[in-house]
Amino acid sequence: SFTEDSAPEDQMPSAKMITAIIFVPIFLIVLNTLMASPLVDASDFPNWINYMIDLLGHPFTALIIANLLAWYFLGVKRGVTKDKLLKIAAKSFESAGIIILLTGAGGAFKQILINTGAGEMIANNLNESFINPLLFGFIVAALIRVLQGSSTVAMITAAGITAPLLEGANYAESQISLIVIAVASGALILSHVNDSGFWLVGQYIGLNEKQTFKSWTVMTTIISLVGLGVSSLLWYLL
Repeated sequence: SFTEDSAPEDQMPSAKMITAIIFVPIFLIVLNTLMASPLVDASDFPNWINYMIDLLGHPFTALIIANLLAWYFLGVKRGVTKDKLLKIAAKSFESAGIIILLTGAGGAFKQILINTGAGEMIANNLNESFINPLLFGFIVAALIRVLQGSSTVAMITAAGITAPLLEGANYAESQISLIVIAVASGALILSHVNDSGFWLVGQYIGLNEKQTFKSWTVMTTIISLVGLGVSSLLWYLL
């Protein structure tokens, strides 16, 4: 088991090493984002620097670099065998694979709604009923979140359904941003047994299901409702 295979505490990697490895992809992605933003004039730098930052700062590249650093400094350099590293990697893919599949399924579902015209039909009905698009996005994301568990899938799908509402409408950029916040807030609500995060938090902290409901589920619901409340308030103030 993991506990039996764990190294003694004095042989564990230092917090500085782990923090540095985690910081590398964040730094590269943020640097790439800044270079592509109006805050920085990329023409002030040589082309090769812009190309390198664009390459290394892409999320895929940055995360691959972080994984390679982790493999070397936390594995190879500390004497971990190749078989052990492969075993650890395979175990990691078990949980990551589910997330990738759910995200892909959510994206496919969103595209089905767009291509079949279902999203546009919902949008037309919504416009006729005069429901606030901010509230609509929140409700759609919340329903999907409660039914299938994944906040990522809920956000992607709700965004695909809500997007037709914004086409042709004269919403300001600030209002569109608030709709995005409302969708994200709806996707956080009521985390329960069909959410992998529910079990992850419970197992890591050592809580049973009842305790996780009373703490984690309540917390995610409060965060969700506060997000809706703040975005709704700003919607009418701006």
